[in-house]
Amino acid sequence: MEKRRKDTDNKILSRQVVLLLIIMTAVSLSACAVPFLGDREEAAPSPAPERVDTGFVVTGPDSYDSADTAILVEHNEEAGTLTFLNLDLGRKYTLSMDGTTRLYDKYGDAVSVQQIQMGDIVDITFLKAKKHLTTMRQSASAWVYTDVERYEMDPLRSEVTIGSEIYKLTSDTQYLSEGRNIEVMDLNAADVLSFQGIGNQILTVRVEKGHGYLRLLNDEKFVGGWIEVGKSVIRRITEDMLLLVPEGEYQVNISHKGGGGVKSAVIGRNEETALDIGDLEVPEPQTGMVLFSLTPSQAELYLDGTKVDASAPMTLEYGLHQLIARAEGYHSVTQYIRVAQESVSYAVTLEALGAAEEEESESSDSESDSSAPVTTDYYKVHVDAPEDAEVYLDGNYVGIVPCSFKKTPGAHVITLRRSGYETRSYTVQIDQEEKDLSYSFADLVADKPAATQTPASVPTPEPLAPPIPPPTQTPEP
Repeated sequence: MEKRRKDTDNKILSRQVVLLLIIMTAVSLSACAVPFLGDREEAAPSPAPERVDTGFVVTGPDSYDSADTAILVEHNEEAGTLTFLNLDLGRKYTLSMDGTTRLYDKYGDAVSVQQIQMGDIVDITFLKAKKHLTTMRQSASAWVYTDVERYEMDPLRSEVTIGSEIYKLTSDTQYLSEGRNIEVMDLNAADVLSFQGIGNQILTVRVEKGHGYLRLLNDEKFVGGWIEVGKSVIRRITEDMLLLVPEGEYQVNISHKGGGGVKSAVIGRNEETALDIGDLEVPEPQTGMVLFSLTPSQAELYLDGTKVDASAPMTLEYGLHQLIARAEGYHSVTQYIRVAQESVSYAVTLEALGAAEEEESESSDSESDSSAPVTTDYYKVHVDAPEDAEVYLDGNYVGIVPCSFKKTPGAHVITLRRSGYETRSYTVQIDQEEKDLSYSFADLVADKPAATQTPASVPTPEPLAPPIPPPTQTPEP
């Protein structure tokens, strides 16, 4: 019994010794971890480690420090960058984009970068230091007119009239065709355009439907006749003519002295299409008796440029004829009539001018009389470059550069053509100054040899060419 008691006491003592050793070990470790403080009651806090700016910024959906309204002018898909034109400074800058960049249309719906076109006005946010695009949205503050066919463009005054509204062109306005920049002179009144802008300023002009060229082959029998290209072009056929025609598919009607026929043609943008009409026949001329009734009765009548007596019946060849009726105090009438039967009558009614219109007409008449030159000499427009190019004025052949033609104020289309090169046309505003005028246009761009004369039914697409600088315009002293 006594032995059992001694064993129990020894076990208790052993446990106490082990517990004491554990406590002493813990105290020893604590003393090593804490520095000696001497008489101070508490240790001073350790200084925080110095932060080093590595320049690394985590880009996320909401990471940006700058915002801008700009024009998208370039997309480099290979480099993954977009270039913008700042509207306030007129300067370009380039930003990178990646999977974190978010793109929206003007309604806030997500889109791909292919759905935003060059020339679009956009609102963007970005990290300036990283040059990283965060968001891009078609600007809700911009207005858009699409597929505009009727407009008046006045480059001299930097104005465009759309409907009843007048808008201003700026030095930063972008002119685009098929995704590339062009000059304002490359535009033609036959083009269908889209406009984008803010306020009264037009910032982007995009060609939605451009123009090409139609040349007639073997047309000797039809010179002096008429050509109708759909409803867009009606012209008298002249030697070596080159017609500027809106792009598209057409039924081309050729008529002369009751003969001719209809041909199909496809006009591509900036392409020349050759139409062979040598297989069309001109039979013995057929004529019809035509009687005109004019209101007012004192109106003058011109047929195909010649003044005629409207009071008597006239014999006209079958086909298309141009009619012009004029009378003092009335609006002139110009229209085309088709004679296709033995007898026909036409009634032509002129509308009277209002008081203000009549005063303006009289004023313009007096000014033109007073400014008429006292000699039969006239001022000229000279085309000095590019050398050896064929020159066409409003579709009519003029000559080979260098050449000149009579100076007639107003808007005109000068077309330059040379075998083996891309045909180019420029819309120019010829002033009223009493002096000669000279134009020097840029060199033509070489074309593929097989594309110089293209069958009417199978147009060959031309390669994209770099933008051509505008010509220099030099008044003669």
